[in-house]
Amino acid sequence: MSQDTSQRETGEKLPQNRSLSLVALGSNMQSDVGSPAETLDFAVSTLETMGAVIRAKSRFYATPAVPVGNGPDFVNAAVVIETGWSAREMIANLHDIEAQLGRRRAERWGARIIDLDLLAMDDMILPDVATLRSWMNLPFDQQQQKAPGQLILPHPRMHQRSFVLVPLAEIAPDWKHPITRQTVAQMCAALPEADRAPIRALE
Repeated sequence: MSQDTSQRETGEKLPQNRSLSLVALGSNMQSDVGSPAETLDFAVSTLETMGAVIRAKSRFYATPAVPVGNGPDFVNAAVVIETGWSAREMIANLHDIEAQLGRRRAERWGARIIDLDLLAMDDMILPDVATLRSWMNLPFDQQQQKAPGQLILPHPRMHQRSFVLVPLAEIAPDWKHPITRQTVAQMCAALPEADRAPIRALE
């Protein structure tokens, strides 16, 4: 997020060693702490326990599994968090929360107890523009077969995912993608209506 966006989200300038991150949450299985919604609440609470400041949290949304028919509906949400963590520390902490809740990374795009995706950290691009563009342009059928072997920011498929953009547009509509220069609100509006229509708020 740009400094201007940071000020809009927090009402103040962030210290130089702090950043704002966008994180997507999803679950469509029971965990030891309860229902998918209770699991997401636990994940957010654990982020706070780890030292993250929750600047904004979306409502919970019911969203169809991707690909369609690949399991029960998900409960999805998004949060804006302020931390002093590096990108790698952020990923490590998200994976630690997933492990606490019983997530096992055995199947891509399958049913899961918890999924925590780092979407963006400020305006950071990792590892570089060319690599990010190549993953953003990867055809859908190849997305199902390939996974990056390194951290890529912003998330290379966030602009295609209604289950990410609908909750995110509720809390960070003005965040601007550093490559496309589109805001979250614009990316969400550009999605086909057929993709957005099945997503419904639970609150």
